[in-house]
Amino acid sequence: MDKKNNKNNNNFFDKNPLLLFIVFAVLIVIVFRSIAPNGINELNNLTSNKQVQVYTYSDIKNLAKEGKLAYVAIGQKIVRAKLKDGEVITVQKVPNDSTLVEILDKYKVPYGAINDNNWLSELIFGWIIPIFIFFAIWMFLASRMQKGMGGVLGIGSAKGLIKSEKPDVKFDDVAGNDEAKEEVKEIVDFLKNPDRYIDLGAKIPKGVLLVGPPGTGKTLLAKAVAGEADVPFFAVSGSSFIEMFVGVGAARVRDLFNQAKKEAPSIIFIDEIDAIGKSRAAGGPMGGNDEREQTLNQLLAEMDGFDSNEPVIVLAATNRPEVLDPALLRPGRFDRQVLVDKPDFKGRVEILKVHIKKIKAGKDVDLEEIARMTAGLAGADLANIVNEAALLAGRKNKKEVNQEDFVEAVERQIAGLEKKSRRLNDKDKKIVAYHESGHAVIAEVTEKARKVKKVSIVPRGLAALGYTLNMPEEDKYLMQKSELIAEVDTLLGGRAAEEVFLGEISTGAGNDLERATDIVRAMVSMYGMTDVAGLMVLEKQTNRFLGGFAQQREYSEKTQEEVDKFIKEFLENRYKHVKETLKKYSPVIEAMVKDLFEKEVIDGSRVRELIKAYEEGRLEEVINNSSNEKNNEAKEENNDEKNGNNS
Repeated sequence: MDKKNNKNNNNFFDKNPLLLFIVFAVLIVIVFRSIAPNGINELNNLTSNKQVQVYTYSDIKNLAKEGKLAYVAIGQKIVRAKLKDGEVITVQKVPNDSTLVEILDKYKVPYGAINDNNWLSELIFGWIIPIFIFFAIWMFLASRMQKGMGGVLGIGSAKGLIKSEKPDVKFDDVAGNDEAKEEVKEIVDFLKNPDRYIDLGAKIPKGVLLVGPPGTGKTLLAKAVAGEADVPFFAVSGSSFIEMFVGVGAARVRDLFNQAKKEAPSIIFIDEIDAIGKSRAAGGPMGGNDEREQTLNQLLAEMDGFDSNEPVIVLAATNRPEVLDPALLRPGRFDRQVLVDKPDFKGRVEILKVHIKKIKAGKDVDLEEIARMTAGLAGADLANIVNEAALLAGRKNKKEVNQEDFVEAVERQIAGLEKKSRRLNDKDKKIVAYHESGHAVIAEVTEKARKVKKVSIVPRGLAALGYTLNMPEEDKYLMQKSELIAEVDTLLGGRAAEEVFLGEISTGAGNDLERATDIVRAMVSMYGMTDVAGLMVLEKQTNRFLGGFAQQREYSEKTQEEVDKFIKEFLENRYKHVKETLKKYSPVIEAMVKDLFEKEVIDGSRVRELIKAYEEGRLEEVINNSSNEKNNEAKEENNDEKNGNNS
């Protein structure tokens, strides 16, 4: 019981060091105040405690005249006198008074001087206590800096910076990555039952590297491992080890691993490990950043220092595995790489089911339809869509979240926020309507192109004055040459429609042309789909998760000229084809533009209806039917208003 109380007291003062300092300082002051003189009579009282009356300075003079004094001691501040009966009295001296000495000489009373300055009190209260207070404050601030920043000036410790936790996340909370979960389940089993593997002589992987695009749930999966194993979880970002001073990161790595070993079995999770784990060869023959390299070297040494059966697992996450140092990826350190990729259709449905539990969803919500619309999005994007749909429903004062809210949330995620305040004038509205109609018609009549979900001329995002939402019919992991060409044709459809129907082009096709050029360039330089470079790869993709191409050119100027010439001619040929197609379907374009002017938004089903009607020779009939339906709806609305007024 005593041990438990002592432990609780220690924890209390550890958590409240300022209170401990104040208590200690007050005790010191009380002790020294108690032994310091209040006057000096208690400290130097000679023999007797007897005191029959209170004396004054003038009483000393009268006693001298009466012959009752045996001895008088005179100081700078006090006068102490011993009476002939043995009583000792002490009184305050009147400053600058010389008459007392004259009286003592006249009546022949022995007198002398005393030192009434208390050197012990002066030393204690003038030097020792102030120095102690200054030292205590300095130690307190230093300890706080050490906990918060890794030592004085941020040097040395990860305590306070890195704390263990026990996440409540489980594998059931991680959806869409079944293969990744299977890979890390044996880590959980090892942390729960290490003896089972040790008895068999098996060595569990020391480190597991989670690799994948941003937002795919790498951190969530790491937390789920710790949550399933019910072990301490030390989470830290790779950038937390990098400081201005050389050696800080290495010291923090040491401290992190020491903390993890003390609480073993445990998990260390380093997010964005590429911040400290970049290849040391990247710095050239003279090396790279000294601080980063020392931190990386210390991390390598700590992972080597693990006993093969020590129940501490290092998990790390990155979306840039190609930049990591080879020494970090060798067996014995990060033995295993687990791909946490973007979810497929089934995975997206599962992720939506996890997040939709947190909101009040209506019965009309179709998760499969939402999953089809969100091909290529990561788990974080899907979570944001569910949250955005709930926010939209809340703004409309709804009691539940409906399918239309989810569709609007998907459009926000893909195309950006709808800018209702940015109203287009009739001229710009006409240009955008023809532009988006061109995209939509080419997408629908081109084989292997992605089908149209919605066409809108309502501005969205930072720069989009309109958009055509295309969605694939199924998840695609590879694209054939014909599919890439169909994508190029669709991108060129907007500019071609402006030229064919308006006779003049605008600046609205800038991004379309950029994307079309990138596709054709990749066909030439990366995929070997043309005769210009044959099977020779001219450019290398730098990151399969983040995209981008290597900028270093490893081919001749002549090859570059041939590539540029081919891209230009290829785009011109596809542009001619697109313009001819649009001229063929000009009645459909005009019908779409009319609909967009009236409604601003039309569904892909309407686009397909107009195209099919044109191909069957009944476009006018469909347009007239739509006009009649619209007139009937207007009449019904007017009748309802009249009935309401009559009521």
